[in-house]
Amino acid sequence: MRIFGKPLSDYVDFCKVFLILLPLVGVVRLALSLSGTPNSTARWFSMTVLAWIAIIYCSIRVHTRRFGTYKHLLVICALLNLSTQVISIAAIVLAILTDTNNIFSAPEFAFGGDGKTWLHAASHVFIGIPVGSLVGWLMGSLILAATRRVAPSSAETSRSFT
Repeated sequence: MRIFGKPLSDYVDFCKVFLILLPLVGVVRLALSLSGTPNSTARWFSMTVLAWIAIIYCSIRVHTRRFGTYKHLLVICALLNLSTQVISIAAIVLAILTDTNNIFSAPEFAFGGDGKTWLHAASHVFIGIPVGSLVGWLMGSLILAATRRVAPSSAETSRSFT
């Protein structure tokens, strides 16, 4: 499958470390919650914080490694967001099926309401995935624009040393 002229595998290779770390952090967070660790402790394993680190890093790297442009960054941001949303949705569905709250369905993470609802899970699918991807891409685009102004790409750097 090709997206904007690149195979999907190129995008996955570009951000694979984060595509592994993000779900891993989510699973650790869920496991801590299910084992009885207080949410105040488990919340330190934050997919959101790691996702923002990934967006910042990948936005800079898109330019410095000459990977592509803003449209290529969109695919990267969508993959990163999707990797977090899958864990969140699965944890919410688990809470629904077992009728047991976990950190992903706890009221403090569900706008104060019951997080064990199909509406909450559907919101992650129909709002969290597209809106989260676009917000990450918009912020990443600002970072990419700033990077283009201040940092040479790797090809420009290698030309200056030859």
